[in-house]
Amino acid sequence: MLKQRTIKHSVRASGIGLHSGKQVNIRLCPHHEDGGIVFRRTDLQPAVDLPARAHLIQESFMCSNLIQGNAKVGTVEHLMSAVAALGIDNLLVEVDAPELPILDGSAAPFLFLLLQAELNEQTTAKKFIQIIQPVEVKVDDKFARFEPYDGFLLDFTIDFKHPIFAQEHQNRCLELSTQSYTEQVSQARTFGFLKDLEYLQANNLALGASLENAIGLDENSVLNEEGLRFADEFVRHKILDAVGDLYLLGHQILAKFTAYKAGHAVNNQLLRTVFDQPDCYRVVTSKDFVRPPINYVPV
Repeated sequence: MLKQRTIKHSVRASGIGLHSGKQVNIRLCPHHEDGGIVFRRTDLQPAVDLPARAHLIQESFMCSNLIQGNAKVGTVEHLMSAVAALGIDNLLVEVDAPELPILDGSAAPFLFLLLQAELNEQTTAKKFIQIIQPVEVKVDDKFARFEPYDGFLLDFTIDFKHPIFAQEHQNRCLELSTQSYTEQVSQARTFGFLKDLEYLQANNLALGASLENAIGLDENSVLNEEGLRFADEFVRHKILDAVGDLYLLGHQILAKFTAYKAGHAVNNQLLRTVFDQPDCYRVVTSKDFVRPPINYVPV
């Protein structure tokens, strides 16, 4: 039986916020059973807790932002992605700014931090949200869909009209496990176009963006001196984002996820649609399975 997980020790990290451009400090802490993933704004008086839940995503342009009252924690998707891949159910994230640090633009540094903190198995059975009927959302030519599946399979397609985006590198499938995620997805970085940077920064976005924490693209090529980490790094990063966004459902999902040109907003709309259609899912525990539906790193 798979049991809930947290971490054994607290760990700290600091870095620049991608959109604010300001220094951010975080501390990842153990959390109690059935506590879920909670972000705590320690710079506010009193401190404010924001649970990692889909209905608190009130802004989703360029990143996923949790907002509750006047408190906000932005760019949560990379950390949430690493947390999901390790099968962590309960975690307290203390942060002293309205945005998490971007670090190198991937989830690999967060994965490293969590493993340094060591995983700790708790006593309660791990819960899953199992899709039992198809659910789909469409926005213009974009779509995202869940279908019943014994595990968690992501099939993502992007469609960028740019010389560096070769057609054969715009689709990728991933059967989620800690190993597949670590090897194939965790190091894929966020990316952006130079032509959009002036507009974004005029709107107080991407103020901390650099070639140290993102892939930069001009009209013809990659600007980073070291090039890409994978030929299809762009679609791999979209899968990374999706794993984090979808974990805002509250538990690991059991489904096939298919997406075309979907981003944070479409991902969040799909989660809200799931909750609006309670007949399409059920909450199960690892006791309901003969074998684990997802293979996580052993504790």
